[in-house]
Amino acid sequence: MDTLLYGVARSLIALVQALPLRVVARIGRVGGACAFWLDGRHRRVALRNLTMCYGKEWSAAKIRAVAKETYRRLGENYLCAIKTAAMTSEELKPHFKFVGAEKILAHTINPKPGPKNCMVAVGHFGNFELYARFQEYVPAYQCAGTYRALNQPALNRLMLWLRSKSGCRFFERRSEADALKACMASTGLMMGLMVDQHASVGSIRLPFLGHECSVNTATAVLALRYHCPLHTGICYRTGLAQWQIEAGDEIPTRNGDHPRAVADIMTDVNRALEQAIQRDPANWFWVHNRWKPAKGAVSQAPKS
Repeated sequence: MDTLLYGVARSLIALVQALPLRVVARIGRVGGACAFWLDGRHRRVALRNLTMCYGKEWSAAKIRAVAKETYRRLGENYLCAIKTAAMTSEELKPHFKFVGAEKILAHTINPKPGPKNCMVAVGHFGNFELYARFQEYVPAYQCAGTYRALNQPALNRLMLWLRSKSGCRFFERRSEADALKACMASTGLMMGLMVDQHASVGSIRLPFLGHECSVNTATAVLALRYHCPLHTGICYRTGLAQWQIEAGDEIPTRNGDHPRAVADIMTDVNRALEQAIQRDPANWFWVHNRWKPAKGAVSQAPKS
């Protein structure tokens, strides 16, 4: 069964990759629109999240329209991610820009051999698989990230095969923590971590779009531990099959020689993500239950 699933999935991937990117994007948007009607569970999550965050500002009709567009974008982005994984830098160039590379490259001016490691807090915006293409614009760095292995081995092999084409290194976050730490001890690594999902036990709770949610602190902890500069990276959809990743300004991790509180660092990260969502609400992953309670999470919201 596993072999059959792998063969079918590989065939579908080959079909998608044989089509022009804009055609793939249109098919994805149609598929996303269909999913809005068929996927009742996640549709309700998206509508609930949007109502909680924007119910006082938007009409019910606008909330539903943004939810529908979110689904269309998800269909477009997921299907296009399959196509863009096989595209060369030159083929992708008309569809993809990276803005703010100079902010990252500033850290290559380092008296020690090799550039300093750099942490990038990223989220589920646009075609987020394109984050793995960072190093094409900042070649002094080796891109790396984490992932959670899929339960289905065949699909997990396919996912890793697609992602390997970018040259980015990926670490399974439950089983390869030691390998990640060893890699962080070197230089010239640009580590991107997703920071916009519900976090598990041991997280902290901070405000996000006006409501407290659990926040994974790994980005801030690693930046402090390995003395890495910290930035955000947001992927915006600028048109059909068109994306632009923007590197944010450096988020301070220290006050002089003293480390900042992890909660303060992650509050700044959350604010950067909030600004990105306000700029284009349908560009974010509203189908995730971001604000559900987390066991053991401690509120560290600012008192003022």
